[in-house]
Formats: sequence, C-alpha cells, structure tokens
Amino acid sequence: MKIETIAIHAGNKKDESSKAVIQPIILSTTFERGIDGDFPGGHIYSRSSNPNRWSLENVLAKLENGADAASFSSGNAAGMSVFQSLPPGTHVIAPDDMYHGLRNQLKNLFAGILTFDFIDVNDTEVLQQHIRPETGVIWLETPSNPLLKITDIKKVVAIAKAKGIKVVCDNTFATPICQQPLALGADLVMHSATKYFGGHSDLMGGALITAEKSEWWQKIRQVQEMGGAIPSPTDCYYLARSIKTLPYRVKGHVQNAQLLAEFLEQHPQVDQVMYPGLPSHPQHTIAKEQMLAFGGMLSFIVKGDENDTHNIINKLKLFTRATSLGGVESLIEHRATVEGPDTKTPINLLRVSVGLEHIDDLIADLKQALD
Repeated sequence: MKIETIAIHAGNKKDESSKAVIQPIILSTTFERGIDGDFPGGHIYSRSSNPNRWSLENVLAKLENGADAASFSSGNAAGMSVFQSLPPGTHVIAPDDMYHGLRNQLKNLFAGILTFDFIDVNDTEVLQQHIRPETGVIWLETPSNPLLKITDIKKVVAIAKAKGIKVVCDNTFATPICQQPLALGADLVMHSATKYFGGHSDLMGGALITAEKSEWWQKIRQVQEMGGAIPSPTDCYYLARSIKTLPYRVKGHVQNAQLLAEFLEQHPQVDQVMYPGLPSHPQHTIAKEQMLAFGGMLSFIVKGDENDTHNIINKLKLFTRATSLGGVESLIEHRATVEGPDTKTPINLLRVSVGLEHIDDLIADLKQALD
C-alpha cells in the first residue's frame, strides 16, 4: 500500500462489538484473564499494552517500513529509552548540533554511566577517529535542529556496520513522508511524535521504530514496559487520528517551506537561509538523493545582531513566537535563547516551523517585519 493509505488504515481497527468504523478509546488499566489463565484479548495491564497503543504502534511501524514500533510519553522519553538500554560504559557518538534536550540528557543524566562525544558526524575522518572499541551507537539527526544539516545516512551506516556499531536516526524534522532512514540502513528511527505526527500542537508523544526485533530491541521494549513512560490511551487515539492526515499535511508544509525559503534567500536583510531544498544548501545533493521531500523546517540568519532578530519577531503578526514545531500554525523562535549558554547556534539565527497558512500571507508578514 502507498503511504497515504497506510496512514489512514494501519492505525485503525473497527470495533467488533458495536461495528463502529473508528476504534474507541479503551481506558481500562487491566484486562480479564481467560479460564486457563491466558489473556484472550491479548492485553494484561495497560502499562504493558493497550488496544489504542497497539494501533498507534502498528501504524508507526508501517509508516517507517519497520519490524516493530514502541510509543512513549514524549520524544525525550523515547530517546532516553535508547540510552537506558545500553550497557554501562558504552560510548555514544552524536552530532555536535544534536537536539539540546537529548544532548543535555547525555551530559547530565548519563555522565558516569555512558561516555559520549559530540562531533561533526558529516566529517568521515573525524567520525572514524572518534570510534572506540566500546562505541555502541552513532546517533544521527538529519535534517538537524536548528542548523538543518544533512547527514549522508548510507555513508555513516557503512562505517558503523564495519565496526558492529548501531545507527539511530532522529527523523523528527523529516517525518517518514520525507525520509526513510531504515531503508537507508539505520537500525532504529526516533521521533518526537509531539511534532508532525500530532500536527496540531496539542499532545505529546515519542516513538521508536526498529528495523528488526533484535535482542537490543527487546531490551528497549523492557525499558518502555518497566519504566512506564508511555502515552495514555487518549493520546494514542489522537495521535493515530492525526497521523491519518500526515501525508497531506506534510506536503503542504514542504510546499510552503520551499517558497518561503526562496523568498528569504532573495531578501537583502537575510544573510543565509538553511533549507535542504535550496540549491545553495551545502548538502543539497545529498538531500536530493536520500530524501523524498525537504521538510517543513527552515532557519535563516539575519544581517545584524541578536537585538535585530528580536525586533523582527516582535513585528510579526501571523508567526507565533514559540518553541516546538510541526503544527498547522507557523512558529518562529530565537533558537540560541532557548538552548542556553552552551548553544552552538548563531545569535542572529531564527528557526521557523512553516505552517499551513496561505503562502502569500506568510511571505507578506515576513516582508513587513524584515523591511
């Protein structure tokens, strides 16, 4: 089936008792045992599994062409489950511009448990120099947040496989509509489902999708079940519902982002636009080869200092100054402020989550703020 069909049908199950077309929300925390002590409904206790979570995980796995999926209460919880599954002393290689929430997890929560290096994973020589005998995971984030760097997934996978190292790819910015990391050789894909999967800035969630049901995957599943950082049945229901429109929403985000990036690139007050769909992007060729579309996120650097960026934001009328991304409304933020004193982000960079408003209105709003 095509991905639009998968998005609609793989996360839904007709209710056999009522014949309702849409699966109901099952709030029960426990499930009846059969006479022989088995569980005829397939569920024991809702921390372990739930009908709504099963439906959500089914559609997540199929969207990424994976063998299985695990859903979590947030993207950070999903990422943490990967780190928690690793033996103490494991070395992790991650991008130098890794999403700050997960970077801070490693630095603050896993210091003394895991070792880690934040490097330019796009530099093959640097990457190989940092591989140790105890390196267990290379973490990728492509496109990256907020610099929109593109990493050649196949190239990194080839290096990792030769050393028996697992590759995890944060696919949040791209979504499975724009990129399929498992098909490019990654072992695991991570998503903050809060973003494009939810799509309306009103629920939280995280997801992991695996290429195979390995022993490592079973360990991650144990972390999910025993740790209990799971989404509620209601959140699972609404995520599965939102995913039904994911392919068409992402197409709209991509179209608007491309046009907005082209406008910004020509504006005299803009020094640089970071969007993989632009020929000027340093890794545009790689993006064309490994991405199905270029995503709905972009960043741009204004000519001026931090005060100039805040002045631009303050004059905007349609773009909301807010963190997060992937909703139908356009958001903008001064990313360096959000990331704090150890940020690697330029102080005159603005990150934009391009929404689904009419592109003419978005361009007009940015134009009046920049002029």
